[in-house]
Order: sequence, then structure tokens, then C-alpha cells
Amino acid sequence: MTHIGSTVATDVVLTGARVVTPNDVIDNGWVHVRGSRIHQVGRTDPPRGVRRQDLAGAWLLPGYIDIHMHGGGGHDVSSSPEAMAQAVAFHRAHGTTRTLVSFVTAPVDALVEQLDWAAALTHAGARVDGHVIGSHLEGPFLSHARCGAQNTSHLILPDRDAFARMSAAARGTLRSVTIAPELDGALELIRDITASGAVAAIGHSDATYAQAHAAIDAGATLATHLFNGMRPLHHREPGPVGAALESGIACELINDGIHVHPSVTSLVARQRGPMILITDAMDATGVGDGEYVLGGQRVQVTDGQARLVSTGSLAGSTLTMDESLRRAVRDSGLTITSASRAASWNPARILGIHRDAGAIEAGLAADLVTLDDDLHVTGVMAEGLWSSEDSGAPEPDDR
Repeated sequence: MTHIGSTVATDVVLTGARVVTPNDVIDNGWVHVRGSRIHQVGRTDPPRGVRRQDLAGAWLLPGYIDIHMHGGGGHDVSSSPEAMAQAVAFHRAHGTTRTLVSFVTAPVDALVEQLDWAAALTHAGARVDGHVIGSHLEGPFLSHARCGAQNTSHLILPDRDAFARMSAAARGTLRSVTIAPELDGALELIRDITASGAVAAIGHSDATYAQAHAAIDAGATLATHLFNGMRPLHHREPGPVGAALESGIACELINDGIHVHPSVTSLVARQRGPMILITDAMDATGVGDGEYVLGGQRVQVTDGQARLVSTGSLAGSTLTMDESLRRAVRDSGLTITSASRAASWNPARILGIHRDAGAIEAGLAADLVTLDDDLHVTGVMAEGLWSSEDSGAPEPDDR
């Protein structure tokens, strides 16, 4: 990627951009960044007496927020604190300015340790090379029948004491927990999850429509990678897919052209509930084909498609958020405004951080991504700082 701008943007007006807001595109718009926040957004007459930087017609979007990511750039977030930070930095270069780190099923003691790492990185605050906003537990309270690439040796029934241990280790940074609602004790645990301030998500589930709806009634507000790792939609038994779409809860999609067909992305985007683009990326993302390990299980990546060696089940993805958005527009026919909402505003809302990030609006964090005409990333700003690897990048114009 070619980075633009200076490393520090303490007071600058970004001009000449196609500014993408949650509901509109401002052609030849401008955004005034002051410190770490967006100060003003406008269509005409940018403020005088402030440095300007001409974006020369680039798309300007809010930074992507990925709420489901296991690794990238050869780094698995569950292997060490250092690998976690490096995986986050890898995705920053692809436009992800805020992220949850996701942990697959493992022994509870291991998950407690991983959650502690994530809490330390979250409490460290915003960084130019990555901003972790919390963690996501994808397990261990999942269905054997729909385990996907989860390690069945470590799946357990919903356990309130185990959850309490993990929540305590996260020190207020556990933001999302995936659970199969048909399991004994699931509804009680969903209430515990929501009471803790985390999002309860339906996933890796063989639930019926009625069981999934019971989970939603108990407080579940998200479907983990809709269609994948769950009972499929059937006209006589809609299952969790039907319950999620009918109820209007938020639905994650892995929009890589492998996990779901582009037409499915288009279909889900037209439903009343918010669609959320995620990566579900594993450490192979950005590295290439070969053999890897996920949750202690061997994974073969061929032509960018990750599958368990033992069962052939899909095992996460090699997707980045910029590719996900590009596919949503190019392959599924979404407007760039709709795709941007799914990549930024909708995940911000489900996590309750929409008053701080997720859109280009005055008062929100200056988390921004510039894209060229082909929707490839050309620059990333996080809380007013450009990520810059190009020492020859142009400086803003003084005005």
C-alpha cells in the first residue's frame, strides 16, 4: 500500500475527497482533523488559516472495525502477547483501525491467559500500529454438531463459573462471546454475558428456530458468521439463520467469496438487521498457501482457502477488511455507503462505541481510510495519526 500524508496530523483539513458518511457521499468534501478527533465535516468552504492536505479525489471512509479476527501476517493472536500485537498491526495496514482479538476454543486456563494478554493490550490504549478494543471468545460453549474448525476436545457445556473466571481475567475488556443456544445452561449464561457488558452471539450452533429465538429473547444480539457453523436455513425449520434475520439482530458475514456467495451478502444487506463485515482471519492471512495451526489443529491453506487437514472443514479465512469491503461493492452490488456502514458504523453500534468511532462525524475519533478508484487502501489514519511507511510522502499544504 502507498501511504499518504505526514505521520502527525494535529490540525489539518483534508480536502478534495469523496467523503463517505453513514448515509451519504460528499463529493469534493473536506474533513477538519484537530488532534485525535474530527472537528468538522463539510461540503464547501473549508476553514481558512489551517493546513490543508489535498486528497486528490480519493475515497475517504471511516476506519474499519473488525470484531472477529484470529491472526494475520503470520501471527496467531492466541500464541503470545507479541504475536497478538503484530497481527493487529498487520490488519492496520489494511484499514482496520480498531479490532477485537478472537480466541478459538481452548482449555479454560489457556483462555484465561489469552484474555489477560488482550486486556493488557486494550488498556495500553490507541497505538499507531494497532488499537485493540477488547476480546471475543469463540468458544468453548459451542455445539459438537456444528463445531467447524473448533477443537472438540475442549468444548464444554455453558459453565457460569468458567465464564466468571474468564470475564475476570479480561478486566472489563471481554466484548463478545459466541454460544450455542441449544446447550443446557445456555440461556442462563447468555444473561450472565449481557450482564457483564459483553455481547452474546449465537454461533457454532445446531439450534432450532425456537431455540435461537429463546436466546435472542434472553439477550443475544449478534449472529457469529451467519450461515457458517450453524444449522442451515430450511423452509420448514428456519433454524438460527431464520431467527437472526427475522428478529433483526446484527449478523456477521465472512465476505471472501468462499464462506458465502456474493448474492447472499447482497441479500443479508437488504434485511432490517445490521450486517457486519468481519474477517475471521487466521495467521495465514497475507502470508500465502501452506500448512498452519489453528487451535492446536493442522490447517492447509490452498489458493487462499483454509481448511482443517483432518476434516476438510473451513478454518477461518485469509481475508482482510479492505478486501471484504471491495468485494461487497464490486461483487455484491452494495453502494460504498452501505458497505462502509457494514465495515465501520454497524460494528461500532453493536459494541456500543458509536459515540466514539465508526463514522466520519464531528466529535468522533479521527479514524480514517483513503481508497483509490479500485477501492484499495492508500492511507490509514488512527486518532489523528497517519500510519506512514513512506518517508517521501507529501506534507500537507500550508494555507
